[in-house]
Amino acid sequence: MRLLIVEDEKRLALSLARGLTAEGYAVDVVHDGREGLRRAGEGTYDLVVLDIMLPGLNGYRVCAALRAAGHDVPILMLTAKDGEYDEAEGLDTGADDYLTKPFSYVVLVARVKALLRRRGPGGSASPVRVLGDLKVDTAARRVFLGAAEVALTAKEFAVLEQLVMRAGEVVSKSEILEHVWDFAYDGDPNIVEVYVSALRRKLRAELIRTVRGAGYRLEARP
Repeated sequence: MRLLIVEDEKRLALSLARGLTAEGYAVDVVHDGREGLRRAGEGTYDLVVLDIMLPGLNGYRVCAALRAAGHDVPILMLTAKDGEYDEAEGLDTGADDYLTKPFSYVVLVARVKALLRRRGPGGSASPVRVLGDLKVDTAARRVFLGAAEVALTAKEFAVLEQLVMRAGEVVSKSEILEHVWDFAYDGDPNIVEVYVSALRRKLRAELIRTVRGAGYRLEARP
């Protein structure tokens, strides 16, 4: 999953980005409301962590503009303010959740995961995906093949998650790069092949098919 952090406190933004990257997310950071609106408006993010007190354009206006333009990306608002009026205003502009500073990083991660779980038809997508004897719990970040649990690194899990969420479809290498590595990644795109090979070794080689010139497809078999 690809996340955007819009936060002008640079130390806090960097700390959040490092932590969420360690959780397996691809994370981009901007420090200005107008740039945040532009980036979020591109429609490539799965969730936006949005501060309210921002230079250029405050978080309320960024959120309202995104919703007015028809973007339904989950938005978690952050603010140093505290009070029912502020929370109500944030939610009225279309935010999905609200967190007051200072907050626990553990709580923030839990809120992020909860918002991502709501994605899907009717907002009720199950965090557990079962494909044949492969079971992937995207909330607990656990993978089972039959009765045996398979240990994956954060990046391995993130690549598998992209394939699982679109099981049966072809997922291109560029789409995996976009959602698993961050916006600034300019390394070898063949890094995706390295992680797919690792998944094949840890799971079963035939689970992930290579579609020549197009990408990869996860196939469920009994």
